Amino acid sequence: MSLIITETQNAIGTIVMNHSAKRNALSEALICEITMALDSFREQGIRAVVLRAPAGTRVWSAGHDISELPTGGRDPLGWSDPLRVLIRAIQESSAPVIALIEGGVWGGACEVAMACDILVAAPEATFAITPAKLGVPYNLGGLLTVMNMIPLPVAKEMLFTAQPIPVAQALNLGVVNYVKPTDEIDPFVYGLAASIVANSPLSISVMKEELRLLSSARSITPELFERIQGLRRLVYDSHDYREGITAFGEKRKPHFRGT
Repeated sequence: MSLIITETQNAIGTIVMNHSAKRNALSEALICEITMALDSFREQGIRAVVLRAPAGTRVWSAGHDISELPTGGRDPLGWSDPLRVLIRAIQESSAPVIALIEGGVWGGACEVAMACDILVAAPEATFAITPAKLGVPYNLGGLLTVMNMIPLPVAKEMLFTAQPIPVAQALNLGVVNYVKPTDEIDPFVYGLAASIVANSPLSISVMKEELRLLSSARSITPELFERIQGLRRLVYDSHDYREGITAFGEKRKPHFRGT
């Protein structure tokens, strides 16, 4: 059974994450279907993409599928991790991707939303970045996505507390482009998509790629990279990482020791 629903109309492609049983957790299977849909849209000449959950949902996505993370001794968010694959697919899509957000956006789903080009959210939407709840060491790519969207003091608060921010704050920070009532959000988003479709697809795709390259143009020395990777290894080799993953699976509060 497919985990997404896709449709195309007037050069606009829609991807509906439709795995409500797992609150659209970003499993490898779900991500594979989304990336395949993006590839298909590219082949069809789709000029704008809408990424959403079913209308009226309470959770847009619960984030990374924790059951698929390694239990220890291996980087949980390496280059080939499904979440990283999805982020790259959205960022490298030649068509702008609009995130239509209703409900909670948790964990890795925050990065997915922030990787999209335009965000339109309903008033009940919230955003929480939660690796600290699990003892997961976020990687450089993930932190860069967050830092490109959120002022550093707010990014620190979200990462360190793992508490959600309301959509009004996200709008004030410029993370969200618009907040629209539930009964208005669909026509508004598809109106935005139609405005994109009316313009030159080549011009838009080139500008999108320019912005992607410029936003990731950060100077980093080999020594600094190795230092950061070494810090991350301290976490995914730790008791706390194993405890966080185990506690999540057992549906209990983790007991972190700082080791």
